Amino acid sequence: MKYIFYTLFSLLVFTSCKTSKDYLSKSGDDKTIFDAIKTLKKHSNDTSALHALPVLYNLAQQRNLRKINSYGSSNELSRWDKMIDGYTVLQEIYQAIIENDAASAVVTPVNYQQNIYDLKKQAAADYYNEGLYMLSLSGRTNAKKAYSYFKKTEKYVPNYEDAKLKMDEAFNNAIVNVVINPVHDNSYFFNTGWGNYGYNYSNQYFQQSLIRDLGGNNSSRYPARFYSDWEARRDNVQPDWEVNLTLRNMYIPRPQTNTYNRNSSASVEIGRDTLGKPVYQTVYATLHISRLYFTARADMEVSITEIDTRKNIAYNTYRQDYNWQEEHATYTGDRRALSSSDWTLINNSRFNEPSREDVLNELYRGLYPQVKNRITNAVDW
Repeated sequence: MKYIFYTLFSLLVFTSCKTSKDYLSKSGDDKTIFDAIKTLKKHSNDTSALHALPVLYNLAQQRNLRKINSYGSSNELSRWDKMIDGYTVLQEIYQAIIENDAASAVVTPVNYQQNIYDLKKQAAADYYNEGLYMLSLSGRTNAKKAYSYFKKTEKYVPNYEDAKLKMDEAFNNAIVNVVINPVHDNSYFFNTGWGNYGYNYSNQYFQQSLIRDLGGNNSSRYPARFYSDWEARRDNVQPDWEVNLTLRNMYIPRPQTNTYNRNSSASVEIGRDTLGKPVYQTVYATLHISRLYFTARADMEVSITEIDTRKNIAYNTYRQDYNWQEEHATYTGDRRALSSSDWTLINNSRFNEPSREDVLNELYRGLYPQVKNRITNAVDW
């Protein structure tokens, strides 16, 4: 009996040490200590977690403090973010331990809240001063940096001095007046005079939709104001940037025809047997299907240029395809073999081929979000 008891005890100790070693084998990661605390939350007497936790805490503390001291010797402005992040991890470990009775029984963690508070005040002052310096410089790039520094100031110490007002000032300094010119069509159809209705409608719609969706000259989401070419002239606005849109390589082919057959069958009741049970027969039909189809395409070049310097802000080309197809059918055989979808094809007596104006508008509809996103990415922070 004694032999059995000691054997079981030895197995329990061995298993505990083995699992504890598993924790310690991953001691270089802060996640491991949270895993151990999580285990103790579910099983407060888990010996492997209890044995490993003091070692894991000391290692996590040393590792993060070492990083913090290393960041502190740097002159980079971002050192504040890294140091605060390091102390934040240690504070999260502290919080997790004191909220767990089993964990706090084996580890007495250090509270780093005051360290975080002190660092945030220093960081706010440093970011604020750097923001003031960037604000004193000309240029949109410097205004953008100033805005981000004042935003960091507010993040670390809300309502720090006049940081919010300085953010507004930096935003206003970065505002550019952007004129979006009408779409210039270099496609075959414009050059041959095709589709004036579709051309005029689509180009005007495209330009005006962009200006409207970007906020026009009252835009508040981006540090930019948007005008059409005639609005800029009317309001005597001197644009900083211009957006030129060029439609190229428009291709709307004649539809192609493809014919194929598809067999259809169904089991239908044809009567009753002598016992009154239904009798079924399989009937067959063949669908003769004609498919009319084409793929149209167009490219749109987007060029954003700084007017005074002719500096290229952005240049991209976007491709858009538009696929159209339609089918109709005749049949031979037994009509009872046909499904409702078969009859839809049969009753589709003629092809409803889209007009070229409709195709152009579909291509524009696909190109539109790509062009809009490119402009917003160029003007946004």
